Amino acid sequence: MNKVVEEYYDVVIVGAGHAGCEAALASARLGLNTIMFTVSVDSIALMPCNPNIGGSSKGHLVRELDALGGEMGKNIDKTFIQSRMLNTSKGPAVHSLRAQADKQDYTREMRRTLENTDHLTIRQAEVADIIVEEGKITGVKTFSGAVYHAEAVVLATGTYLKARCIYGDVSNYTGPNGLQAANHLSASLIANGIDLRRFKTGTPARVDRRSLDFSKMQEQKGDERIVPFSFSTDPESIQKDQVSCYLTYTNEETHRIIRENIDRSPLFSGAIEGTGPRYCPSIEDKVVKFPDKDRHQIFIEPEGLYTNEMYLSGMSSSLPEDVQFAMYRTLAGLENVKIVRNAYAIEYDCINANDVLASLEFKKISGLFSAGQFNGSSGYEEAAVQGFMAGVNAARKVKGLAPVVLDRSQAYIGVLIDDLVTKENQEPYRMMTSRAEYRLLLRQDNADLRLTAIGHDIGLVSDERYEYVMNKQRIINEEVERIRNVPVGASKETQELLAANGCTPLNTGTTLAELIRRPELDYEKIRPIDAGHKDLPEDIIEQINIELKYEGYIQRQQKQVDNFKRVECRKLPENLDYMEIKGLRLEARQKLNMFRPLSIGQASRISGVTPADVSVLLIYLSQNKI
Repeated sequence: MNKVVEEYYDVVIVGAGHAGCEAALASARLGLNTIMFTVSVDSIALMPCNPNIGGSSKGHLVRELDALGGEMGKNIDKTFIQSRMLNTSKGPAVHSLRAQADKQDYTREMRRTLENTDHLTIRQAEVADIIVEEGKITGVKTFSGAVYHAEAVVLATGTYLKARCIYGDVSNYTGPNGLQAANHLSASLIANGIDLRRFKTGTPARVDRRSLDFSKMQEQKGDERIVPFSFSTDPESIQKDQVSCYLTYTNEETHRIIRENIDRSPLFSGAIEGTGPRYCPSIEDKVVKFPDKDRHQIFIEPEGLYTNEMYLSGMSSSLPEDVQFAMYRTLAGLENVKIVRNAYAIEYDCINANDVLASLEFKKISGLFSAGQFNGSSGYEEAAVQGFMAGVNAARKVKGLAPVVLDRSQAYIGVLIDDLVTKENQEPYRMMTSRAEYRLLLRQDNADLRLTAIGHDIGLVSDERYEYVMNKQRIINEEVERIRNVPVGASKETQELLAANGCTPLNTGTTLAELIRRPELDYEKIRPIDAGHKDLPEDIIEQINIELKYEGYIQRQQKQVDNFKRVECRKLPENLDYMEIKGLRLEARQKLNMFRPLSIGQASRISGVTPADVSVLLIYLSQNKI
């Protein structure tokens, strides 16, 4: 008879995707004895869908994660093959960095980091059960029967729980890329009172680059000057030759083929049960929902330097194999395309994140945390930041410390998690800049200034890095203040500088700050008339320009944040029974008891809680001196 294996750890991480990796690293780096489980060590930090990191709003998340002490930004800086700053024609609030990864290198580099992290053990095994005693997590059990005791557990199962991959009438019960699914944990979660739902996501085909004609497509090159994701990466160390991506388009013939075969799509036939992401629809979804559009952009992106696989970004699908061949071959440059891997949809079990607190700890099971697509979100970046926060808070739970919770005015991470735990999300949640009320303050360029101190307080940012950022802030403040107070007269030299830059001449005196606020000028361009001008790093100059050019808008938004803080800081008792507050409408009482908001601000964002309900709640707190 086999003896049951029993081992003891502080923290268990279930899953080794982008959420699991960040959770494991955060926990282990905080000194907790941590074990991370994966169904395959070859799937660590896997990119089964798009082979890139960042993009609109997602780049903000990666930069914030880096400022707090996470790993994703550093890893993509080591393994990217193309980098672009998006939305540069718009204001700085929506500038977002996006880097194409060498998919295999990204996975290898992250695995190397994990394997060389103290206090961290990697284990290939399927976790089949969570062990809960008197409402508290005490460990997990693997499919083989081995028991791993722990004081905290983070579930970061991604798209693997009872996963099913589908295209046409082909249905495989596997995880992404044909990897083993995790088929046993769902039953244990349900048995412990955790409600599960089915969500779906999709991925496009991979094709052989030798079968493509790039002369018929538009070449998409990387930026001439590469900006790193990590604030700790030396920009000069990553200036290198980049590979190109390519742009082509669907057309009426593509759409005709899709429409004629729409009844064969499992998405429309009912064969797919899960709900898919609204903001990352399949190509058949786009054709059906946007019939007025005569074409859709398709980006052809390399999977890496050492493979001929190319990724058809913007063309995810679950259509049958023969339809995939037919529709791809209508695209310019893909007339003779050869498919390496079919596009497919994948559906999986996940939770309703309303069941967890803002710390990402389950409300009903102490010490059990969750992160990533298991929480009903989509995307590598959304997963990574949740994993980091869950790993930090699991470690702090073991240490007896209060959780770290970022609010909506501090970070996109705060917006993401707040939206997950307070809103009734009926589809995979995707981060967007429009979701952040204070996006002018929460820019990707100032994430280090906003969050490094918090990362240092947590214990994941070094003293050296913290002091560097504090000094950077001091230099910015001093230089902005100096520029505000340097007068400029209508001298010949000044008028010539203005004329050379296409500016209207001065009629009276002004200041250097007022000149920088002009669209045609910036800190470097006023150098000839600024006797006190300093040679400063690019990132500091960028902050000076933004601070001065957008000063009025920034001050206005800061006032909005101050008002938000007054409401957000009004905490609510954990044990308050809202059913006893008679002035509240029944729906509000039910929702408040279900969500258990931490503050008045969080309560106000719950669907079904009106401003009138919030007023009643404030009166109740005041009358009862709570």
